Amino acid sequence: MAELPQAVVSGILIGSVYALLAVGLALIWGVMDIVNFAHGNFLMVAMYATFFAWSFLSLDPLLGTFVAVVVLVALSLATFYVVIRPVLRGTVLSQMVVTFGLLLLLQGGAQMLFTPSARAVVHPWLDGARFVASGVVLGGPQLGAAAVAIIGLIGLWWLLNRTEVGLAIQAVAQDRKAAEVMGVQPDRIFALTWAISGVCVGLAGAMLMNFYAVDPAVGFQFGLIAFIVVALGGFGSLRGALLAGIAMGVTQDVVGLYLPAYGLAAIFVLYLLVFLIRPQGLLGAH
Repeated sequence: MAELPQAVVSGILIGSVYALLAVGLALIWGVMDIVNFAHGNFLMVAMYATFFAWSFLSLDPLLGTFVAVVVLVALSLATFYVVIRPVLRGTVLSQMVVTFGLLLLLQGGAQMLFTPSARAVVHPWLDGARFVASGVVLGGPQLGAAAVAIIGLIGLWWLLNRTEVGLAIQAVAQDRKAAEVMGVQPDRIFALTWAISGVCVGLAGAMLMNFYAVDPAVGFQFGLIAFIVVALGGFGSLRGALLAGIAMGVTQDVVGLYLPAYGLAAIFVLYLLVFLIRPQGLLGAH
């Protein structure tokens, strides 16, 4: 029976990374009501940035995190000013089309530049770490990724709830026009929101490179997971994204323990069950 506690713990660890990835998507939706279909491919860019930082600069993913975050913040800001800002006053369909087009551009560009081959970091620093507690093995790469994810989530919570910038973000999310009357500049808040999302994705991508390979199609899988986490937790709810991410990680690993071919499918079943009971998600508003 040691396999079940192992699967639960492993699910919690990877679920924390899912949550960090998803909160960036949830934040953009909550503040701007825009769905970034390219979110998963942003993660792919972060993973490639981490890989090449290791390959060319000999930077372990722990150090390559800084490279990934800088690259993703730059990409996120460029996306906002070049792609999103011009269509803010457009229809929802136009906003969806441009982010979907960006998804295709990033994936096609990665395939052209880097080929479809998978690339992985060999023997990262955390690879040699291993902790055993009550028969449950905690791998260094997974434990390190979860620790960074939790630190990132705590930092985001502090930013949103304990700083003036965070209060301004919440004000714009609740009532954009009222916030503007009070002196808050929505345009700057939107750009900042995209930058914060880039930080979350950069951290998640760098940590995943400790134990995961990257290829041009990896963004689809993780992008789909991020969307399910956000929908399961309740669109715009950061606490819901955290809870849903952990629930999905545990579900995927526990089901995968007994039915290896159906671990990923199990998270869709979980979402459907929750949707039937609470269409707004776990912590979504009515």
